[in-house]
Amino acid sequence: MAPDEPPDPIAVALAIARILDDLKIRYLIGGSLASSVHGEPRSTNDVDFVADLRTEHVEPFLAALGREYYASEDAVRAAIEDSSSFNLIHMTSAVKVDVFLAGQDPFNAERLRCRQTVQVSSEPPGHLFVDTAEHSVLRKLEWYRRGGEVSERQWRDVIAILRVQGTLLDRARLVSWATRLGVSDLLDRALRESKTTS
Repeated sequence: MAPDEPPDPIAVALAIARILDDLKIRYLIGGSLASSVHGEPRSTNDVDFVADLRTEHVEPFLAALGREYYASEDAVRAAIEDSSSFNLIHMTSAVKVDVFLAGQDPFNAERLRCRQTVQVSSEPPGHLFVDTAEHSVLRKLEWYRRGGEVSERQWRDVIAILRVQGTLLDRARLVSWATRLGVSDLLDRALRESKTTS
């Protein structure tokens, strides 16, 4: 990344992904970038990763980030211990990267198992592991519920993915995990709404 060309979120995502790949840490991209791949593209200055980052990875991971990123070692270690999250800031572009720890969560394990490879740039060719459409919908429904069911942005992303993907979606996987995650009612509502807005 040339210093006179501040990287966009895709470039930052590719740089972080290369570090994770080099350290053999499984990851996927979620959030707005994943929903843009599967549904309606929209701009964002944040990148969401889910990563199977462990204590033994902390020092080599931070060393690989170098001075290009602001990162707190204490925050990284606490996130690993709590199976929570930490963030990085790319110093040149101010792009924020949220890293959610996979931990022992069975849904995160399923997401990492089913992740998809997506080409996100052509010159040079760049690929990222991205959350599936089904898992993007389910995670966004979870965030929508946790946020008091008021986020129009999260709901719009869900509807867009359902509308764009249509019959390509694995309905059995959606329904099964929606039940386990406690969002079956929201999924039913979103499926109905996506049909009326298609």
